[in-house]
Amino acid sequence: MKQLRMSVLLVALMASSAIAAKADPVLDWNAIAVATLIGQAQSPFAQARFMAITQLAVFEAVNAITRDYEPYLGTVGAPAGARADAAAISAAYHVLKFYFPAAPIDVQYAASLAAIPPSQAKDDGIATGQAAATAMILNRVGDGAAPPQFFTPPSTDPGVWQKTPSCPAAGGVNFQWQNIKPFGVPSAGGTDWIAAFEPGPPPDMTSAQYARDYNEVKRVGNASASLADRPQDRADVARFYAAASPAFVFNSAAREVATALGRSMSENARSLALLNMASSDALVVSFWTKYNYVLWRPETAIRRGDEDGNPKTDPDPAFVPYILTPCFPSWPSNHGSGSNSAAEILRREFGAGGHYITLTNAALGLTYHYTTFKQITDDIADARVYGGIHYRFDQDSGGELGRNLATFVHKNNLRPVHPNNGQQ
Repeated sequence: MKQLRMSVLLVALMASSAIAAKADPVLDWNAIAVATLIGQAQSPFAQARFMAITQLAVFEAVNAITRDYEPYLGTVGAPAGARADAAAISAAYHVLKFYFPAAPIDVQYAASLAAIPPSQAKDDGIATGQAAATAMILNRVGDGAAPPQFFTPPSTDPGVWQKTPSCPAAGGVNFQWQNIKPFGVPSAGGTDWIAAFEPGPPPDMTSAQYARDYNEVKRVGNASASLADRPQDRADVARFYAAASPAFVFNSAAREVATALGRSMSENARSLALLNMASSDALVVSFWTKYNYVLWRPETAIRRGDEDGNPKTDPDPAFVPYILTPCFPSWPSNHGSGSNSAAEILRREFGAGGHYITLTNAALGLTYHYTTFKQITDDIADARVYGGIHYRFDQDSGGELGRNLATFVHKNNLRPVHPNNGQQ
């Protein structure tokens, strides 16, 4: 809980600083949205969904005024001369207050609007933002995110996921997440759209790849691993990314890079919408894949290594992972899927490298500097393996899933009205 409180404080300070500096309100309210979701104790998957709703409302509001891109819903209009900054602030605020009425963001909302001189254009912008928020909220009614559903393992056979210490009595969590309506991929309902992106089955337990990756996580992911097997920098990475969701990491990175590049409010609204659409959709595909193939976690597999039919996977009945195993099947990695989808969007929007990105967790006393988005996803992949909760092939499959889905989302959503406007 201390770690969560410090993360909330960090993001809240970032959001407050952004407003104080009168930065782009799209970026300001992106930071406020992330802080709000962390403060409301939302899971990484709920964060991704709510960020997509928020950023699409902001995009739709701004774009109704600038008309730089194809709209998402196409139902939001704006009076001539309406202020896009007021629209962005209003859209984000009204989405967040609808879902989280008790969220302490009223003072930030008033401060943001107070920076804009009174005028009819300001009032029209506020109304446009509220209309966009309402439209996006209505668009997501009954989208499958609720009610919560749980999964009971079908058997105790080797290879089949079993509950681990993080699990409630009801079983595997977020079972309903595989049925959520996607943001950026056409869907007539149901899960048919997932077939284009899901990676298929995991490696056979008798394969060389399974043995190799099993033995890697067994060696480096055990809570009792030596520094020779899990160097301190990899231990730190495991702890850092156990506490840092894809939404936190990549929205933070996007704000830093967009600010450095001097991107316009309209460009930023689009980039952040695409990032969060892709990340949320990737997590839906990842959950579908998890519950379709129900692969056991390393925590279970390593303790029962003599049951998998592979002579190269010796068991360790005392294996305990370095970080807590999430309560759902292993294949593929959710963090790998959600993070690589976000990173691929940012690569396409901002370029692969030459950036300066700083990520900090004050509670852990850890700060990381990156110049490419791939450096971040590489650390995330290591974090899950050195944390003892994923096989390397989980990370690889999640990465491919995320990149493929993001490529589709980027090519087919919010496209520039003018060919050279904001698309790389």
